[in-house]
Amino acid sequence: MSHPSKPGSTIARSTLIRMAVRIGVVIALTTLVSYLHILRTIRIESLDHLARHVEERSQREQAIFVLAEDSHALLKQAFHERIRAGGQEDPTSRFDSMFELRPDGTIRDRPEGFDGTRRPGVWIAPGVKVDTAFRRRLLAAYDVIAQYGPAYRTRHLNTFIFLTEGVNVLYWPEVPNWTQDVAPDYPLLSFEYYTLTRPQENPQRRMVWTRSYKDDTSGKWLISAVTPLDLDGQHVATLGNDVLVDELLSRTLVDRLPGAYNIIFRDDGQLIAHPEIKLDGATSGYDILASSPPEGSPTGLPTAEQRAHLRSIFEAVKRREPGKTVVELPEYGEYIAVARMQGPGWNFVTVLSESEVSSKAFEAARYVLVFGLVSLLLELLIMYWVLREQISDPLQAFTQATAQVAAGDFGVSLKTSREDELGQLARSFELMARKVQQREEALRQANEGLEQRVEERTRELKDVHQQLVRTARQAGMAEIATNVLHNVGNVLNSVYTSAQLARERMSKMRLEHVGRVAHMLQDRQGELATFLTQDERGRNVIPFLDSLGQNLLDERREMSELLDDIGRYTEHIGDIVKVQQNHARMPRLQEPVSLAELVEDALRINAADLSRHQVKVDRQLAPLAPVLTDKHKVLMILVNLFSNAKHAMDGVPPEERRLAVKLEPSAADRVRIEVRDTGVGISPELLTRIFQYGYTTRQDGHGFGLHSSALAAQELGGSLTVHSEGAGQGATFTLELPLLAPGRPHGA
Repeated sequence: MSHPSKPGSTIARSTLIRMAVRIGVVIALTTLVSYLHILRTIRIESLDHLARHVEERSQREQAIFVLAEDSHALLKQAFHERIRAGGQEDPTSRFDSMFELRPDGTIRDRPEGFDGTRRPGVWIAPGVKVDTAFRRRLLAAYDVIAQYGPAYRTRHLNTFIFLTEGVNVLYWPEVPNWTQDVAPDYPLLSFEYYTLTRPQENPQRRMVWTRSYKDDTSGKWLISAVTPLDLDGQHVATLGNDVLVDELLSRTLVDRLPGAYNIIFRDDGQLIAHPEIKLDGATSGYDILASSPPEGSPTGLPTAEQRAHLRSIFEAVKRREPGKTVVELPEYGEYIAVARMQGPGWNFVTVLSESEVSSKAFEAARYVLVFGLVSLLLELLIMYWVLREQISDPLQAFTQATAQVAAGDFGVSLKTSREDELGQLARSFELMARKVQQREEALRQANEGLEQRVEERTRELKDVHQQLVRTARQAGMAEIATNVLHNVGNVLNSVYTSAQLARERMSKMRLEHVGRVAHMLQDRQGELATFLTQDERGRNVIPFLDSLGQNLLDERREMSELLDDIGRYTEHIGDIVKVQQNHARMPRLQEPVSLAELVEDALRINAADLSRHQVKVDRQLAPLAPVLTDKHKVLMILVNLFSNAKHAMDGVPPEERRLAVKLEPSAADRVRIEVRDTGVGISPELLTRIFQYGYTTRQDGHGFGLHSSALAAQELGGSLTVHSEGAGQGATFTLELPLLAPGRPHGA
């Protein structure tokens, strides 16, 4: 096979090189001069705009802090006026009507009628001495917050007053139950928002701002503005407001210059806001001056490179000359603009990359390049006229040959006598056409064989599909059987326990005493009257028989109750089987059901196991009208939940085993049943897997109960959810069902 000869010359090479060098030199020089001039102009304008931007942003951000100073002055004056006005009143009756002593030692608002969205909440730490002076100061603080808290809602996130004894009077409508939910041992007086107002830390008695911190009760990141309150030269209270860090961070991230970002930090190095640093899981802010994060630090902290960058920005801000707004950071190729925020004394910094400034110059220089391209276009037009005869016409012949080959005619004929690139291309094209013709024939033969193999594989796939359908049907039958066995097993545990109790009762019956008394009386048949009236043992026979009869009656009654329980459990086993049988045919009919009685039935089924494991049951069952639902499915779910709760508390000391059951309406058309235990709890990573089929945390468990219960709740039109604070914190399962009154259609 002959190969095309190498062309002796190229048609367009010399022309294109000369044209490209000439035009390229002109465009490069023009673009370079324009870029340098524009870069200098844009840099001056950008830095001036950067300085104005940071000043304007700091003015807007500090508005909320300036408002806080005005608010605190008014609150401070109102507090003193309340103290003077109530100096002669007896606050005892009003105090007792509003607050109550809780079992945990705290004093809080009485829960009846309390609404934290409309009035303040009060939390008093355990051990506080409640005398008349304390009551007056507390009621004065309460009245001030009740009057000004709602009025300041448009200004501030919340409003609060701390008393130095360990009291929080708080109005926070977004977290209305803060004072009801906070732990009794909450260390209120150890936090910075209180310690900053003590005389030794704040001798000027002025308003101060805390570091950013995470509130344990609400889970929100906050910054507090606090002001000390003194009476007769003694620190008695602290008033303040909180600022939500997320809102401050959101404004910092969104309102920024193109290509720039904003950060906020304190003079002591604590970072307030940064677009890339999220303190997930932390309880305090990040310190820029820290050499490295402590071990066990949460995710979201900056990397080593980010820490070095932040320290460089912090040091540049500290080194800048007084009155200078914009500082260059050459090692990172950035400009930083700084403005102080009145109130907290924070540094608002905008960071702008040098590349952002130069990119604008590049954008302007691009327009210069466009004009250079216009000149190139003129050169190309001239070159087109020259090359048309040498290149365009021969290429047209190649186009026609290509269409011929595409149509299936491989007998092409081109002019191959030329010695340049086009002559070589013509020879190569004819060779390609012959090779394509040969390969097409081979492909046709291979395609015929492929069609036959496809038909065979299609038949094989059909057989596999039928086998998979049979396997899936068997798996579904196995799952139904597993659900039945699991639910029946739960009830059989109660049946077994009741039977064991009945056996124990029967073994303790004093039937042998009856025989002894009978033999004694038989031996003295002749002198029976004398024996019963004069003999010491004879006089005890009749009282003994009376006591024995009463004991036997009691034992018979208790054994009858156990047998009744076994009967109900056996009936429930039958209903479980019927539910699964009906599930495969048609929906089960609904009936009016008293949910409170159904809860009691489920507790009664588990009563023996709960009693044997020393589990205390707390009931909070609201009186509800009968609802229309599937009684046995609901009972099956509750039995599963109570059984799981009992197993979850096996590793807990007996005195701490408590099972709380709560029944209440959750919405206008729904009802909620909560089952809360004090067991081992559920870690966060397992909450999404707890309802999966086959998943279990017990060594002897099967993972069917919660899965089938969740499916049953969905079939009833409701839901089954779980919540846990983590391992060792117990768990709460919530069953929600539609609240359908008897006679009311499901879709009404």
